[in-house]
Amino acid sequence: MTRDEIILASEKYLFPAVAHYFKERLVISRAKDQYVWDADGRQYLDFFGGIATISVGHLNDKVCARVHEQADTLHHVSTLYATEPQAALAETVASLTPGGALTQSFFTNSGTEANETAIMLARCYTGRSEIVALRHGYHGRTALGTTLAGQGIWRGSTAPQPGVVHAHNAYCYRCPFGLSYPSCEVKCAHDIENVIQTTTTGQIAGFIAEPIQGSGGFITPPKEYFSIVDEIVKRYGGIFISDEVQTGWGRTGGRWFGIEQYDVVPDVMTAAKGIANGLPLGLTVARPEVADSMRFLTLSTFGGSPLSAVAASAVIDYVREQDLLTNSEEVGAYLRERLEELRRKHPLIGDVRGMGLMQALELVKDRETKQPAPEETMEVLEAARRNGLLIGKGGLHGNVIRVCPPLNIAKSDVDEFVRLLDTSLGEAVA
Repeated sequence: MTRDEIILASEKYLFPAVAHYFKERLVISRAKDQYVWDADGRQYLDFFGGIATISVGHLNDKVCARVHEQADTLHHVSTLYATEPQAALAETVASLTPGGALTQSFFTNSGTEANETAIMLARCYTGRSEIVALRHGYHGRTALGTTLAGQGIWRGSTAPQPGVVHAHNAYCYRCPFGLSYPSCEVKCAHDIENVIQTTTTGQIAGFIAEPIQGSGGFITPPKEYFSIVDEIVKRYGGIFISDEVQTGWGRTGGRWFGIEQYDVVPDVMTAAKGIANGLPLGLTVARPEVADSMRFLTLSTFGGSPLSAVAASAVIDYVREQDLLTNSEEVGAYLRERLEELRRKHPLIGDVRGMGLMQALELVKDRETKQPAPEETMEVLEAARRNGLLIGKGGLHGNVIRVCPPLNIAKSDVDEFVRLLDTSLGEAVA
């Protein structure tokens, strides 16, 4: 099919609700390492990576080799049967979780399913139903997932499911209390107790949060935030669920999981995206006593597919062999420095935030008023596309540029990215 035929077929036969960034759809035909090519053969530096999904580069040779080998052996048997790829991956995951405390896994197809499973676990374990989520958060596209979402754009027109309340998040750049860190004494964290007391029965099943909010615009809480929240949640009988769909597998630098940056050991973690470098795989991993509370029969037809499980094991091996936790931390720090340079140069950039290779620029019309600049953000994305650069977008107002390249990029890739983004920012405001 030609590019135009692909676009026409997509418009005719796919749900119109499927989101696209650009005025004219971008048709991707192939990819390798940190680059993708469109249907016309044009190359792009990919600094979005399928929303933090391409963790070790497109078509990573070592990952592909393991997948190809598995493809010649066993494709699928469902969770009704035991397989070496799934068992080996579960054992490895148990060895990587914070403190080695979360040791039992349930594999599904996506982050949405992983989060659904985590909420089910919280309700089974506690015998309660109410869940506290955060404003600006995102946890999937199902009825429950959209109910957990803290942004109206992702909640759609479906009736929300009962039993979910939303607390303030730690959005320091736009503090909901009009305070400044650290003199605020992290009021947003302490306010969760008030939310539990006033909007629930006081008997909660659990709390779910992303260590860094992805679709929310890479909102990054202060270091004390989650330890305060964890203590409050436990005091009210709930369990702590860390949604690591975007922050897991070294993305935040130096640690395997984002919640480790906050020195908190959750009761349940969920993961997807970067775990298998683009192959579909969701993970819910829990403390044994929590996992044991799911006493009814269950299965996942495609969860823990031998192909996806082998890919995930290969990704973990590659991250270890190449010391990509360190690379993510060091190159991420360099990326942050270069982004701060852009902020000093371009008044359009109001805030720079993130950790490791998960960084964001919040664009504003005026730094004093912090008025969001969604139109200008789209102009930057369009300009970046013209200049051969792919970046992401997010935030409640659609005014945040999201950057999450593969964990194995070099500082030279960052330099090229900054050059292209600098040019694109200039073109957007010209």
